[in-house]
Amino acid sequence: MRGWLFQLAAAALLPLAAAAQDSALRALETADAGRGWTAVGRLDIGRRGFCTGALIAPDLVLTAAHCLHDRDSGAPVPLAELRFGAGLRGDRAEAWRGVRRAVRHPDYGFAAGERIDRVTADIALLELDQPIRLPSVRPFATGPVPRRGAMVGVVSYARTHEAAPALQESCTVLNRQRGTVVLSCTVDYGASGAPVFAIENGEARIVSVVSAKAEVGDRPVALAVPLGDEIARLMAALAAGAGPAAPRPAAPRVIAGGQAAGSGGAKFVRPRGRHPP
Repeated sequence: MRGWLFQLAAAALLPLAAAAQDSALRALETADAGRGWTAVGRLDIGRRGFCTGALIAPDLVLTAAHCLHDRDSGAPVPLAELRFGAGLRGDRAEAWRGVRRAVRHPDYGFAAGERIDRVTADIALLELDQPIRLPSVRPFATGPVPRRGAMVGVVSYARTHEAAPALQESCTVLNRQRGTVVLSCTVDYGASGAPVFAIENGEARIVSVVSAKAEVGDRPVALAVPLGDEIARLMAALAAGAGPAAPRPAAPRVIAGGQAAGSGGAKFVRPRGRHPP
């Protein structure tokens, strides 16, 4: 499983008692429970483990940059070993895709071990080998990280829930320091890359990406990367051809006539009542 554990000082954080009302994890094991969250998926990394990722476009997955490196050696993971399962529950996903290209934040540098400074740019964008265009899978919009004290939510896969995602509907932004967002959210190994959501005009938007779990005293917290303008930078890097790329699969050869059925995209308005408050 991917992830690191850090120890943080409690200074400058909100009183931990203020986060005592944070909600527990709620498993999204059924189609009904997971409705609206199927653009979150599990990013399998060969036999090395997995991370969490989320679609922000039909062919773009946002995740943590360290998920693209071997934990021990720091070497880049071959793209052929990466597979994204959107809305994975049990042994079925809404769609499985490979990864054609990957770009990391330009300031990211992999560092093995527990170094908190590696969290500040720990985001990456993956271009899938084929877009996921399904009515049941709608990519998320992104937005700025909320202010200190705001409520957010996290959807993740992790060691404690490998086969289905879990939702923590409300946790607190404890602080923003050194380019890192400290959250009272509960995360575990495998949740690296998980989207942090805020609600804007009734719609869930990704405002941050989980990088690692940490502790303040004996209290577990999560460390996340604020998005800011970084998504535009990563998308521009992809458009410019940056990052390693896997060969495109050969186009299918037409043997008989006929027209393939297509599926159009539409702006997804998420149902109220199924998102973090």
